[in-house]
Amino acid sequence: MHEENTDAVNGCGKIRIGTQNEAALLALMEKTGYSMVQENGQRKFGGPPPGWEGPPPPRGCEVFVGKIPRDMYEDELVPVFERAGKIYEFRLMMEFSGENRGYAFVMYTTKEEAQLAIRILNNYEIRPGKFIGVCVSLDNCRLFIGGIPKEKKKEEILDEMKKVTEGVVDVIVYPSATDKTKNRGFAFVEYESHRAAAMARRRLIPGTFQLWGHTIQVDWADPEKEVDEETMQKVKVLYVRNLMISTTEDTIKAEFNKFKPGAVERVKKLRDYAFVHFFNREDAVAAMSVMNGKCIDGASIEVTLAKPVNKEGTWRQHLNGQISPNSETLLVFANKEDGHQKSLGKPASLTIRLNGQHSPTTPELERCTYPFFPGTKLTPISMYSLKANHFNSAVMHLDYYCNKNNWAPPEYYLYSTTSQDGKILLVYKIVMPSIANGSQSYFMPDKLCTTLEDAKELAAQFTLLHLGPF
Repeated sequence: MHEENTDAVNGCGKIRIGTQNEAALLALMEKTGYSMVQENGQRKFGGPPPGWEGPPPPRGCEVFVGKIPRDMYEDELVPVFERAGKIYEFRLMMEFSGENRGYAFVMYTTKEEAQLAIRILNNYEIRPGKFIGVCVSLDNCRLFIGGIPKEKKKEEILDEMKKVTEGVVDVIVYPSATDKTKNRGFAFVEYESHRAAAMARRRLIPGTFQLWGHTIQVDWADPEKEVDEETMQKVKVLYVRNLMISTTEDTIKAEFNKFKPGAVERVKKLRDYAFVHFFNREDAVAAMSVMNGKCIDGASIEVTLAKPVNKEGTWRQHLNGQISPNSETLLVFANKEDGHQKSLGKPASLTIRLNGQHSPTTPELERCTYPFFPGTKLTPISMYSLKANHFNSAVMHLDYYCNKNNWAPPEYYLYSTTSQDGKILLVYKIVMPSIANGSQSYFMPDKLCTTLEDAKELAAQFTLLHLGPF
């Protein structure tokens, strides 16, 4: 085994000589019995581990690890992540120079171990002053397809996608909020595997591919929010989709009260969807079974349990337009599937704070002015000598974030489009030169704004939430 392992490490030795302790890696392999192979810009430790029988662990067992020091390797990382459970596979992304790319994927043998890793290792100080970020990693099997003719039906879109790509399982199409006979100009295509979705995206992404004579836009769909079963068992709020714009909250409340008068506590409607709050969970579950697929004001509605969201995720959900202003603890059942078109969506609230707190009554730092008296001594300082809570703007936070990580400043690129009512809508793409070799070097939110300042702020917020915590 020692000879085999030596060969595996030496297979990538040329690109990392002088950057890490090869003896330490060999000792780790000897101790654990795991193999190590480098290919396609990543180094795999295990996958499967010694003595493993049967299929790989199910979806939800893998975590993403970010902000890893570039000179840290498996001999230091594996023992840390073994604290949460048995590692099935550890994949460290590598540069040709021999340094790592700053991130990795760790697959455990169970979902419980992965969740434990997130709880105990997110924001873990891996080295003095160096904190890693750990979150769930899910293989995405769904693509967002924009630019679809609005008169096309689900069956037509499904048939067409099967013709041009392989592995299509289903398409998700939502009717227009104003005309239920038409779609919203986009669809979600579900594939049999992440690989099939990735191959389809590769074929469709160049921007020259057309469906029915229309150039389409292709992107990864946002993954659905994972909520543990124990939490979902406490939910007593329903998410109702596909309502008519004209349908009122009073009408919705009356319809949901029909099966049991007085069961509904309150209703909050936003455009063509609503949250229906019940006094008791049992009534909410019963109403979901009765009302799903029913017609209200001529529209066939979809009813599901609303997914709760923890406070740490509030910022992300606000950016995705998923939470109503009066229902901050609720998450819509899916992300882009709720009809937030990339070209016409309203800008999200820009008052979200980086620590996930939304209430203006609980600021991180008191914001006020003080009198400036003549003769007051002033000392020149750099903004980078301040703490993160001195910044209210996400644009400033992002600049501060890059400086703290010794990265080049972010680059902003402005784009525009025109809404159906003739308004100029703006969006920024942010390019991060220092992570150009990573999994994603640019970030662009899926909302457009009417003002330049809001567009820039939203893009910075979107980029920060994908980069992870400070």
